[in-house]
Amino acid sequence: MKMLTQRIPSGAALPFDLENLKLHIRAPDDSEDGAITNIGLTAAAELEQFAQIALLTQNIRVTIFDLASGSGIDLPIGPVADADTPTVTINGSAFTDFDFVGGNRPYIRWQSAYFTLAPSHIVIEYQAGFGAAAADIPADLSQALMDQAALHYDGRSPMDAKSLTTSPHMARVGARYRGVLA
Repeated sequence: MKMLTQRIPSGAALPFDLENLKLHIRAPDDSEDGAITNIGLTAAAELEQFAQIALLTQNIRVTIFDLASGSGIDLPIGPVADADTPTVTINGSAFTDFDFVGGNRPYIRWQSAYFTLAPSHIVIEYQAGFGAAAADIPADLSQALMDQAALHYDGRSPMDAKSLTTSPHMARVGARYRGVLA
């Protein structure tokens, strides 16, 4: 199955508190706020990609080609509120004959009408994320983001390629949200 996933931000909020991030990385003053913001955004993107999550609420569009047979699809990015229902189009037409389970690992299960179709492509759109503000993000993820940002901040000087990787804290926390045992 081939799957294209697009993330469309819902707002301009930062997924971290800049003052807390500056304290965590021991930034000396406000002169580097722009660079620290970029480092924080980079760390947030790495965490989202690694854990397959959305930190702040964003719209997710999944386009699926070369469909595999099966009774459903694991959606690639969570969390999704249980009360939210994604929109699904199959071959360009709206489709509603499915069950949906939200949470960290959202899932769509097809009902009987799906199996009478010959879909060439499916588009699924839904909202994922913990909320609209940095304060909505769970504390363990916020800490993992700050630890990854600190790794980038401290690694600005020349170092070997193996030293600047993923912080152990981000790897451990991100794996839990991704569903990998760590």
